[in-house]
Amino acid sequence: MANFYTDTPQFRHHLQHPLMKRIVELKERNYADKEKYDYAPMDFEDAMDSYDKVLEVVGEICADIIEPNAEEVDHSGPTVENGRVTYAAPTQQNLDALNKAELMGMGLSRRFGGLNFPMVPYMMSADIVSRADASFQNIWMLQDCGETIYEFAEDEQKERFLPRIVQGETMSMDLTEPDAGSDLQAVMLKASYNEEEKQWYLNGVKRFITNGDADIHLVLARSEEGTKDARGLSMFVYDKKNGGVNVRRIENKMGIKGAPTCELVFKNAKAELVGTRRMGLIKYVMSLMNGARLGIIAQSVGLCEAAVREANSYALERRQFGKAIIEFPPVYEMLATMRAKTDASRTMLYETCRFVDMYKTLEDIGRERKLTPEERDEMKRYSRLADAFTPLGKAMSSEYANQNAYDAIQVHGGSGYMKDYKCERLYRDARITNIYEGTTQLQVVAAIRHVTTGTYLQRIKEYEAIPVTPELEQLKRVLKQMAEMYEKLVELVTNQKEEDYLDFHARRLVECAGHLVMGHLLLQDANKDAALFRRSAEVYIHYGEVEVVKNYNFITRLGIEDMAYYKPTIAE
Repeated sequence: MANFYTDTPQFRHHLQHPLMKRIVELKERNYADKEKYDYAPMDFEDAMDSYDKVLEVVGEICADIIEPNAEEVDHSGPTVENGRVTYAAPTQQNLDALNKAELMGMGLSRRFGGLNFPMVPYMMSADIVSRADASFQNIWMLQDCGETIYEFAEDEQKERFLPRIVQGETMSMDLTEPDAGSDLQAVMLKASYNEEEKQWYLNGVKRFITNGDADIHLVLARSEEGTKDARGLSMFVYDKKNGGVNVRRIENKMGIKGAPTCELVFKNAKAELVGTRRMGLIKYVMSLMNGARLGIIAQSVGLCEAAVREANSYALERRQFGKAIIEFPPVYEMLATMRAKTDASRTMLYETCRFVDMYKTLEDIGRERKLTPEERDEMKRYSRLADAFTPLGKAMSSEYANQNAYDAIQVHGGSGYMKDYKCERLYRDARITNIYEGTTQLQVVAAIRHVTTGTYLQRIKEYEAIPVTPELEQLKRVLKQMAEMYEKLVELVTNQKEEDYLDFHARRLVECAGHLVMGHLLLQDANKDAALFRRSAEVYIHYGEVEVVKNYNFITRLGIEDMAYYKPTIAE
């Protein structure tokens, strides 16, 4: 039987990373739950076996149900009537299958009925689901909003809402408005408090809300009269059972058609404050968005995997001039590069997940007891790395998802342009990944400070110190030369002390950092399993080398005065 987990050996490779032992011991509090819950692991090996078995179930459901349903979901999609959304029948079948397998709330504590999975195996399931149907990932993955409730809500709220997520109720995060896209400080949905009733009410409109008719919503709203910036925004939880929110329409999108993207009208909708007033955007949304961005990296990787498999399969079958097109150098070069970008994106995803697991788990332990100075330092270190790697991973992997989908169509030729082939849908689905939850440009804004403060360079130096086999030493030397160019570029740009000049080159500097980090991670993978990763390491590092040289030449040859040629002439 087909299985999207077992047919991809890269998963077990990343699941067996040495840091996982530390992550699992922290997550399981040295396996304290084994006396309380019969499904809690007894030890590390038991925990890893549990992850493996659950991922096998995910892989089977994705291969047998979700992927076969994807085409019909794309054609039919959800509908709206009388302010309520109905999923396409196959979408509901997908949800029912995962609910029956008890795969909702994977990352939530057993206290609420969850599986207490670390981020690594949880994101592996998201990776697998995205390969099967990226649009369904947008419904299923929103269960991660439960983490925000877990981190910031009152205990009583956790007890009411989190078990419902585990039982299969869906979630949404309601942030964007018609006049507030990326600029969330401009959010104006009004939150009013009725002193007599001790009740918050929400009024206004939200737009571009993924899975907008969900059971439980996290809503960003303006709670402070007379404010116009982030300091006036708070986070609320809205329960669909209370009414007051209707779906005005479902957006007619280019792709991910299975997930309803809604315009919502709030009319005296009862809601509950989450956490502290005024901290909605400053603290809670930032945490929520970082989790969402990690999910989009997983979605991008799944799309990358689907695209390269579709292209490879077609290239093996399609014959031209008396032989399979996979035998032609332009085609096999394209396929090898697609595989390398997929493996690079995936290794970046799980490195980032490990950082998130470490700091989030230590942060959670800090709510139970005082951390030791060593633990606190460890938490701060991994928090900084997660903060640096999340936008970098989102920027690089989402661009690669788009490139792989583009190249899959190219391999198919004219057939790829037809709806008869899956790659046409993959191309449409991939296009949103470098737009939502912050465009690539916004990921660069988040990442550039880690360029200028040296976070990436320090981590690259740490990777350089890891020994490799003699066969891989040449690749390591290439990476070292790339790092020298990158360091020179950072120094050149920052020494100008000109903000516009830094902004102008920010994307090129971030891309250079991305190629180096992903190259080193692939080199480590190849060092552990040459049969699985050597080819991708060779292809990707040489690809990255060309890109870094290109950026080096552009930056070093373009003076500040040359920026004038790029600036628009704005008429008075």
